[in-house]
Amino acid sequence: MSSGAAGAVFIASLAVALAVAYRPLGDYMYRSLTTKRHLRVEGVMYRLIGVNPDGEQSWGVYARSVLAFSAVSILFLYAFMRLQNHLWLSLGFPAVDIDGSWNTAVSFVTNTNWQWYSGESTMGHLVQMAGLAVQNFASAAVGIAVAVALVRGFARRQTDQLGNFWVDLVRICVRILLPISVLAAIVLIAGGAIQNLSAGHDVTTLTGASQHLTGGPVASQEAIKDLGTNGGGFYNANSAHPFENPTTWTNWFEIFLLLVISFSLPRTFGRMVNSNRNGYAIVAAMAVMAIGSVIAINVLQGQHHGTVPTAVGAATEGTETRFGVFDSATFAASTTLTSTGSVNSFHDGFHRCICRTASPTCSARQPRRGGESRSS
Repeated sequence: MSSGAAGAVFIASLAVALAVAYRPLGDYMYRSLTTKRHLRVEGVMYRLIGVNPDGEQSWGVYARSVLAFSAVSILFLYAFMRLQNHLWLSLGFPAVDIDGSWNTAVSFVTNTNWQWYSGESTMGHLVQMAGLAVQNFASAAVGIAVAVALVRGFARRQTDQLGNFWVDLVRICVRILLPISVLAAIVLIAGGAIQNLSAGHDVTTLTGASQHLTGGPVASQEAIKDLGTNGGGFYNANSAHPFENPTTWTNWFEIFLLLVISFSLPRTFGRMVNSNRNGYAIVAAMAVMAIGSVIAINVLQGQHHGTVPTAVGAATEGTETRFGVFDSATFAASTTLTSTGSVNSFHDGFHRCICRTASPTCSARQPRRGGESRSS
């Protein structure tokens, strides 16, 4: 099978899987967010934080709850990183500096997950697990909760009650993100992703040099990194690293994870406003934009202007050879559509222009470093 045909099968199978998941996952999220029944573990959590789970909040109280939770989360994560060298499983790493801790805390709490550091040489296992991974859950849950509150505003009349932020937060984590992430982590471990508390091993390379390979709780963080559209990878190379994304089928699975909740939420919306047609209309619009983006990026990356790209059949700069051009292009389109930030290739190495025939003066046929492009 040619690489183009394999890429088409990759994309088509992904679309089918998302279509299959649309209704059951959307309905499950609807039931989780609207039921009056509280799980026992949820009741314990409500008592710990002093919340009446049967009481609702106006939009102002709901908004203040979101801001208060986010502010406390930033301070907690900041302190976690500043005290890293005193914590268990620090791997001997020093405390993260003030600017870096503040940058990372704000980034992860806002679901931005901007990373200035190499995780394997900066963060100990406890900070990765109980700090960054926990915020991957919390920030994703906050985003979904705010979306759900907005939907309630559409669905309800003559009331200013939009639900209870703390109930939404707990239910999204306990009933949706956590169980799916556990299953996803198991799948990734089966695919070869790393999951341990090892400080790493020193190995001898083929050239005789010594290299330190860091272990860690990678699969568990990888699952919520994609499912929660976070993007904060355990390693500097993110999903291009074989410990995070070992094979082509785990690459497919990670793309599925970062798209599945986004593409199922319109079903939840339709159920909440009592109009499944509205849900189908929204997901149809999303699908049109997604398909257009995926096709465009794959076509652009499939161009092979220049000696080397022509020889190999595509523009391969910055592409992980385990995945190839088309699987990497599909990942790039999907992570950009969902604003996830998870990457399996260097986007600054992607092709810039296919205007050889359209404009003989175009100088953007070869990619440049630093994410820049030359104009015609």
